[in-house]
Amino acid sequence: MKRFLLAFLLLAAPAHADLAQLRPHAVIEDAVIRLSDLFDNAGQNAGRAIGPAPAPGRRVVVEPAQLLAIARAHGLAWRPLTAADTVVIERPGRSLSRDEVLDLLRGELARLGLDPEAELELPGFQPPMVPFAAFTQLALEQPAFEPATNRFSAMLLVVAEGMPSLRLRLAGRAVATAPVVIATRRLALGEIVGPGDLRLARHRAERLRPGLASDPGQVVGKALRRPIAINLPFVLNDLALPSVIEKNATVTMLMEGPGISMTAQGRALGSAARGEVVSVMNLASRSVVEGQAIGPGRVRVAFGSVPVSR
Repeated sequence: MKRFLLAFLLLAAPAHADLAQLRPHAVIEDAVIRLSDLFDNAGQNAGRAIGPAPAPGRRVVVEPAQLLAIARAHGLAWRPLTAADTVVIERPGRSLSRDEVLDLLRGELARLGLDPEAELELPGFQPPMVPFAAFTQLALEQPAFEPATNRFSAMLLVVAEGMPSLRLRLAGRAVATAPVVIATRRLALGEIVGPGDLRLARHRAERLRPGLASDPGQVVGKALRRPIAINLPFVLNDLALPSVIEKNATVTMLMEGPGISMTAQGRALGSAARGEVVSVMNLASRSVVEGQAIGPGRVRVAFGSVPVSR
């Protein structure tokens, strides 16, 4: 009877404040899981490592049976009460930049004959995760490039603090690119393209149609024959020299010959860019002659030009 009363009193006694308590969720940045990541009030063994941490960017779930075994192994007075007594351990990480890997590949393969401007395809490649703020080094092992097929391969070595070294197989194809001039804003019909209205980009050569502008010098100062939307390429056939003579505008006709030079007023019968030929009506004689546009409102007519039929 005395033994029964003693056992009853022990069971009915309130829990000690320092008993271990489960931590349902833990976020760690260390390379190992410690006892304190699973339990609060873990005692003198709180800092003891009990296993490897999940890979950066991953998580693990510690089940009740595992937790009970860990608690007993380290002398903790804890046991699961329900099947929901688990601990989710997450380890944050950051993904390596895909561009960083491509730049490393491009630099190594250029020494093997790769065009530095080529675009690199890496089908199925997912940049690996590394711990936040970890010092990370990348290197390529066994790089190979076949110019005849534009195929390449290499082994990517990732070394970062707080995780085992990784080796990832890389394989893909190099695709030739070509320069193309792109509009940086929407431009209307007849607008003169300025230096700030365009940018030079590189696109896959296999996807570019013929007749696109490839140099800003082909575009700047030209007038548009049709509107163009932002981020679209300039088509050479849609560009023209800006008109210096407008149709029906009054122009000055310069008539020059050996030892003689005179001017007259005329009316342009069409529009013309600098250097183009335009028909002009002499306002005094009403005759129509052809002249060359030499500047805004100025047309050079050869002395003795024969009037054209109207």
